[in-house]
Amino acid sequence: MSALDQVAQWPVANAAAAVVAEDGQVLATVGDDQREYHLASVTKLLTAYTVLIAVEEGVFELDTPAGPEGATVRDLLAHTAGVAFSQRKVMAQPRTRRLYSSAGFDMLAEALAEHADIDYERYHQEALLTPLGMTSTKLAGSPGADGYSTAADLVRFTKELQRPTLVNPQTMAEATTVQFPGLNGVLPGFGHQRPNDWGLGFELRDHKDPHWTGSNSSPRTFGHFGQSGTFLWVDPDAGLGCVALTDRDFGPWAKEVWPRFTDAVLAEFSRR
Repeated sequence: MSALDQVAQWPVANAAAAVVAEDGQVLATVGDDQREYHLASVTKLLTAYTVLIAVEEGVFELDTPAGPEGATVRDLLAHTAGVAFSQRKVMAQPRTRRLYSSAGFDMLAEALAEHADIDYERYHQEALLTPLGMTSTKLAGSPGADGYSTAADLVRFTKELQRPTLVNPQTMAEATTVQFPGLNGVLPGFGHQRPNDWGLGFELRDHKDPHWTGSNSSPRTFGHFGQSGTFLWVDPDAGLGCVALTDRDFGPWAKEVWPRFTDAVLAEFSRR
């Protein structure tokens, strides 16, 4: 049984998945790649990339103040601004804890809009979605949790993450490097992690255990999963990216099948 054959056995009504090589070749797909799914927190990857584009365009800088007093754009991206998960409540001083926050990404989008003097949704569309041809992707609420997209569109985005065209590769390298190393925190769904490494909007695999990627995923793997039952990862060492979208909320079923699926993808398609 091939890796993607596993998807048909997942306890979900609908699913779509794709594996993408670092040269942009789509190695395998399963499911309807035009079906729209709620991305939940995978939305944060799209928002983070829009922010990186804005930084390169001079809208603001990573260390521009944003969010709570003493916090910056970088802090909001790296979940070190001290903001609560879903409320704009300050829970800690900046850079003292890794507090995962969707509210922080709402504040991030507002900061971009303020500095760019343009609605965030319009900037997001013109800077990211239109250039990549992501015509089926939309934001319908929070920039941290309310994106909707298709597997086909996220394949386009995955290709961009593997070989950036909208940002400098050096910017992407920084975005996938640990920001404020050594900070502990909770990885939603997987408990306390010491440390809970994060880049600029991208969750980093490192040596976290347990984790939603595979036991054979390299420490350099980056991406995000969503509570709506979605994920996107890129493993630079394996030369692969993978997208999976479902219509069943994240839960014990995902914790069981996602790592197994990822290890099967790596075993079947990795260049290692």
